[in-house]
Amino acid sequence: MKIILTGATGTLGSRILFSIFEQKFEKLEKVYLLVRPKAANSPQQRIQNMLASESIPEFIHKNSSSILDKIEVIDAKKMLEPTSYLQGENIDYFIHSAGYVNLSTNPSAKKEVFQENFDFTKDIFNSYSDRIDKFVYISTAFSFGDVGGVLKNNYTENHTGNYRNYYEASKHASEEFLLEQGKVKNIPVQILRPSVLGGNIEEAPNFFISKYMVFYLFAKFFNNNTSDESIRISTNTFTGLNIIPTDYAANVIVKVLETDIEQLNIVHAEETNMMKGISKVLDAVGFSNFSFTDEQITAATGFASKLEEFYYETIGVHLHPYLNSKPSEWDTKLLESILPMPSYNLEDYLLQTVSFAKAANFRNQKW
Repeated sequence: MKIILTGATGTLGSRILFSIFEQKFEKLEKVYLLVRPKAANSPQQRIQNMLASESIPEFIHKNSSSILDKIEVIDAKKMLEPTSYLQGENIDYFIHSAGYVNLSTNPSAKKEVFQENFDFTKDIFNSYSDRIDKFVYISTAFSFGDVGGVLKNNYTENHTGNYRNYYEASKHASEEFLLEQGKVKNIPVQILRPSVLGGNIEEAPNFFISKYMVFYLFAKFFNNNTSDESIRISTNTFTGLNIIPTDYAANVIVKVLETDIEQLNIVHAEETNMMKGISKVLDAVGFSNFSFTDEQITAATGFASKLEEFYYETIGVHLHPYLNSKPSEWDTKLLESILPMPSYNLEDYLLQTVSFAKAANFRNQKW
């Protein structure tokens, strides 16, 4: 089995790489990793640093030498030049996990977000379409937009386009392109959609995540805040956030790799209630001077404090659409048949995973 993986140094991509070796080690002949250099580290050095980290699974630690023998790191500059490193080889699975997460609603961000997600995905698919047996696209469970109600795995039906930001729109546009062109070129396409990623639930270290984003940014904003100023957080009583452990999401992705499943949401059956979840997050970082409101707070309505103004002019701009989304339910029957969700309390998990991040000073892994 030969696999190409993008995003291998990312939060989900790295865990997908580990799961590939944990589940498919004997089958694997070669795993090509398309990696960008970063700072003074070459693509090869970034992967070596990652595999030497104390946070990787025990299986990877024990078999690091054999795993490195099966890995070929390719500079991402050659990403659209498959002939430069594949020669005449055919690839069984191309897993496109890399993505540009930008939740901005500013119209000036649209071009960049679509270039990085939609245009780039098209270029990759077109460059490799005559060399791959299957294309696997890691999208997002939120690519359907803010529709509420029961969400099924097929996002091509009854779509309204009520996107919360350009990121969601670009991911859904990529899905539609791939499903259409996959049929045109007779290449199976698989769309897998994790929801918001949280810390590991089963893999050691528990609650570890390599990059702190989304609700972690919320926690980081209020961490060690000693201000006496209060803040009103705009959210709705029934709004929830769907959070999924990264290790669970990665294990599902690898498990379905060799199936004929075309679309799958990798989500928790239940959403974490936003008010209860935010309370847990703020409890974990020791901030208590807050209240909830269902009113939209803007400069026009007036801010109650400098802290409130700073919040709504920074992370609040990006998080507000999610804190005020329509409540959703998720059809997880197919997902549960593939890999049952571990049993855990949603709010306790959020408290523990944020507490882990706080203990790590919210430092991202430098891979």
